[in-house]
Amino acid sequence: MKRNIYLETIDMDAAKAVVQKEFLSVEQQRTERIAVFDSLNRVTAEPIFARISNPHYNASAMDGIAVDASCTYGAHERNAIILEEGKDYIYVDTGDYIQPKYNAVIMIEDVYPEGEGKISIIRSSHPWEHVRVVGEDIAVGDMILPSGHRISPVDIGAILSAGLTEISVLQQVRVGILPTGTEIVNPGEPLEPGKIIDSNSRVFENMVKEVGGIPKRYDPVVDDQELLQSAILKLVAENDVVVINAGSSAGSEDYTVGLIRELGEVFVHGVAIKPGKPTIIGKIQGKPVIGIPGYPVSAFISFREFVVPLVEQGEVRNRENYVDVFLSKRIVSALKHQEYVRMKLGRVGERLIGTPLSRGAGVTMSLVKADGLLAIPKSVEGIEAGTVVSVERLHSMEQIDRALVSIGSHDILMDHLNDLMAKQSEGFSVSSAHVGSLGGIMAVRRGETHVAPTHLLDEETGTYNLSFVKKYVKDEVVLLKGIKRWQGLYVEKGNPLKIQGVRDLAEKDLIFANRQKGSGTRTLLDYYLKKKKLTGVEIQGYQNELTTHTNVALSVLSGNSHVGMGIQSVGDLMGLDFIPLALEEYDFLIPKKYLEEPRVKYFIQCLKSEAFKAKLEELGGYVVEEFRFVDPMKAGETHD
Repeated sequence: MKRNIYLETIDMDAAKAVVQKEFLSVEQQRTERIAVFDSLNRVTAEPIFARISNPHYNASAMDGIAVDASCTYGAHERNAIILEEGKDYIYVDTGDYIQPKYNAVIMIEDVYPEGEGKISIIRSSHPWEHVRVVGEDIAVGDMILPSGHRISPVDIGAILSAGLTEISVLQQVRVGILPTGTEIVNPGEPLEPGKIIDSNSRVFENMVKEVGGIPKRYDPVVDDQELLQSAILKLVAENDVVVINAGSSAGSEDYTVGLIRELGEVFVHGVAIKPGKPTIIGKIQGKPVIGIPGYPVSAFISFREFVVPLVEQGEVRNRENYVDVFLSKRIVSALKHQEYVRMKLGRVGERLIGTPLSRGAGVTMSLVKADGLLAIPKSVEGIEAGTVVSVERLHSMEQIDRALVSIGSHDILMDHLNDLMAKQSEGFSVSSAHVGSLGGIMAVRRGETHVAPTHLLDEETGTYNLSFVKKYVKDEVVLLKGIKRWQGLYVEKGNPLKIQGVRDLAEKDLIFANRQKGSGTRTLLDYYLKKKKLTGVEIQGYQNELTTHTNVALSVLSGNSHVGMGIQSVGDLMGLDFIPLALEEYDFLIPKKYLEEPRVKYFIQCLKSEAFKAKLEELGGYVVEEFRFVDPMKAGETHD
């Protein structure tokens, strides 16, 4: 047989482009349904939504007594209130079910015994104080995981808590590994001069496992053309990807490249990398066949660069590395504990920004969403915003660096934008933190976000967002306008209490579920209260602050509140009746310097896409207009 000659040595980028074009551009991937219990390290084939809420009942967050908050009103140090067991309260432990007649828990340390069956309190409570309300962690309809997500142990807990027992995942890639060469022997076999122990194939096996594939290692085949041809055809029939090791050089007895060309097609024979130059990239019966050099270091480099991308699905976790992070928000910590704070990470400009997630011990989703863990020693009382801290990252830096950071108003459309971006080959995602519209504007001011969703109504002018941006932001920014959404009141299906509008919040004996200060929804509510000459003091539950529309709607659905305020799409999702109040503008505040940043450009592209428009129509409660950029400082518009 003639000595092999390299077809042409090409550079790394060109070789990777061949792999991308020939094998990775296929959009359809095979999927299967599996039990959640068996889903560790598998990759989601579609977004996973919660079927039930967690907790699915109102649960005590403290050891103490369950009461109706109204019976505690007026209690203070000079006016102790006596309560009777069974009539006014019952004892509860952390996690106990809160019966419908009660709506608050008083901590046991705030309870003073007054004889058998009686206690006194010197502090009033309010509805749902120290109660884990239905859906505090997970609300029915929440997106638990997006498409293309590699499932971790805490993800499994979240999926099960959300009421699912089976999910759709991508089928794992099967990789056939064939060691070749007359000199190759298996570990443990007699080792004579000129013989080499096959270790490469065992390295390949574990590299495949590490990225979620299924390896199948075959016994070595000697340098015989007919035996090699038979073995290669067997591997092609039984696997999705074929790897042939130690048969890719230009030596006279290396038959691999000739057999691949004879049985299929050779795209590359020789890559301009050192080590790893004699790599072969070919195809037989539509399946990738990769020839890997025999020297161990060359083999590792070649396998990592050209086989791993064919096998891995989703993001492969790295739990060992620490990164320096610019803390975006002050963290308060107790001196008596070493505390682990779950962090959302994203690169904005030159800084890696870390935003702390919910710190409740029962909030499973904070682990699912976390990109890193910050350990605060027990000798530290807190860490100020702006401090550089060391964070143990849970995801790869590539994933973190490709995430668009969004800090601001909550809307379920952001979850769907994240899923839409994650499905694309570019691999971008949205890293969202829900801090309210004003919090988002301030994050832009401090240079901590690429995008801030916002919907703040100016009571004086009736316009949205412009005056607030002018007041708080000095850098050059634009507002991307084009989405409007209905805000209104959530009420029980059929509206049995005949609620008609904002005035009923004060005039009827209702419990209201409110949003947090600084949110656009809270601003809109206060605007309507002012018009009706009402104050929050007149509304029971006004101080009951929730951070998302989903949790407000769930509070109404579960009976914790009679009415709440939020967007129509979430109310429809929950099966509630909706009383429309205002068609508001939901804008995206973006620093001008980031408009050409690839993540931001792709975010805007997805925002304008027909697929996203169709999703909003499916959700309901949105109006999509022509997207346009508005310069708040010039009050001018540029159509795009």
